[in-house]
Amino acid sequence: MPQEYRISVITVNYNGMNDTCALLDCFTFTEEDMEVIVVDNGSKNGEAAVIARKYPKAKVIEAGENLGFAGGNNLGIRNAHGRLLYLVNNDTEINVADIYKLADKLESSEKTGMVCPKIKFFFDNHKIQFAGFTPLSHVTFRNKGIGYGETDHGQYDKPCKTPYAHGAAMMVKKEAIDKVGMMPECYFLYYEELDWSMMMRRGEYEIWYEPSATVLHKESQTTGAESPLKTYYITRNRLLFVKRNATEYRLLSYMYMIFIVGTRDILKFSLKGRTKMAKATLKGIVDFIKL
Repeated sequence: MPQEYRISVITVNYNGMNDTCALLDCFTFTEEDMEVIVVDNGSKNGEAAVIARKYPKAKVIEAGENLGFAGGNNLGIRNAHGRLLYLVNNDTEINVADIYKLADKLESSEKTGMVCPKIKFFFDNHKIQFAGFTPLSHVTFRNKGIGYGETDHGQYDKPCKTPYAHGAAMMVKKEAIDKVGMMPECYFLYYEELDWSMMMRRGEYEIWYEPSATVLHKESQTTGAESPLKTYYITRNRLLFVKRNATEYRLLSYMYMIFIVGTRDILKFSLKGRTKMAKATLKGIVDFIKL
């Protein structure tokens, strides 16, 4: 029988060995109730083997190909033996003691299915990236990250429920995953955690923000702050998210995202001579329609 753990920490590596190693350096690997899992999503130059040699107490799983954000995390979940699963981006740095704070919060109520820490930007004087989310609009499907870009003066130091988890760092009960299902893999990149949050809430689980735990996030180290790859997936996936989650205003949402937002972005990029970005936006719309 494999050893059972209270917590399984799961991170996905994709050609980001330096970031992944910086994250793993945060662990002592002496915690008997915690395992650390690294899923390598088909990185080049033998990164998985290097990580396995450098951190022999971590469990390194080679996917053999890029499974995307959800696919990589789901592979880690299937190989985890913890009651609580902490999915954390490889481009983060953490304090192990904070992991236990999240675990205590998650186990404090049967209703709680997910919990997220306060997330700060690693750069830019550690300003706040996430202190919870506001609800999504029923038509535009837009919302706001609470505290985004603000200097932390303790103004968001009270735990509260949040409608959605943040994909950079979220702890989930295994029993909740068994009930509602694993992270949807149809997105590949971006919007998975929002959809998963919707699944959790439909399963009558609460999602909490726990500010006593903090994560530092090196935002967009993998895809770039603004890139054709990111633009393509965000364009396609916000439409896919509407398809999977909208009810009464679905058609109106499609029209807004395609004819207002999509057209605006294509024109904006074209006028600035950024043809790759314009093409990525158009391709995102076309590929969604093909779905």
